[in-house]
Amino acid sequence: MKNIKSWSSDDRPREKFITKGPSSISHAELIAILIGTGTPQKSALDVSKELLFSAQNNLLELSKKNLEELQKQPGIGKAKAMIIAAAFELGKRKEVTEYERVLIQSSADIARHFQALLKDSHAEAFWVAYLNRANKLIRSECISTGGITGTVADPRIILKKALDLRAVNMILCHNHPSGNLRPSKADEEITCKIKNAAALLDIHVLDHIIVSIEGFFSFADEGLL
Repeated sequence: MKNIKSWSSDDRPREKFITKGPSSISHAELIAILIGTGTPQKSALDVSKELLFSAQNNLLELSKKNLEELQKQPGIGKAKAMIIAAAFELGKRKEVTEYERVLIQSSADIARHFQALLKDSHAEAFWVAYLNRANKLIRSECISTGGITGTVADPRIILKKALDLRAVNMILCHNHPSGNLRPSKADEEITCKIKNAAALLDIHVLDHIIVSIEGFFSFADEGLL
């Protein structure tokens, strides 16, 4: 097995990154740059290719692997697993940041924001987007996390945060890791409960969004709010 240093400069990931730009190199080459070294038997690029293959050559599937799962790949120790996980986390935070302080004009606008936050989650989580009077996003807050099939949203916690942030409008959101987008009876009941409690404080619940890998469901769009 040839060491990467013995390859032509045009074939080395780092050199290609510098001379041709990051968009010119493959997913495996980018990962090879991150991990830096391979094993005595395999180059960093070989290890990266095998790691990608373990995730069906799909970056989204790879991003869902936790540290323990990443370390199952020969050549990926704890430090390298942390580097890979950190890279994915930075990418997710960048995507989320793009929607901060944006004007929310449709269910699709806020759905994209929450899909960026929750696309890698294996458990249900309940979030709230707090908006100002102009419907600009002030902050998104995770209210609770649960198991694969459910979570709990406490209206008191939600409304206290709204008052602290001086929010005028709110959009509720939770994810369905199963992929099913239809709201349950419990989803409808908690939406009604939060909406009625918020109304007493002149805070408006504009929507409740359910997101999954299949897309999103909007209570407002479907006339359920």
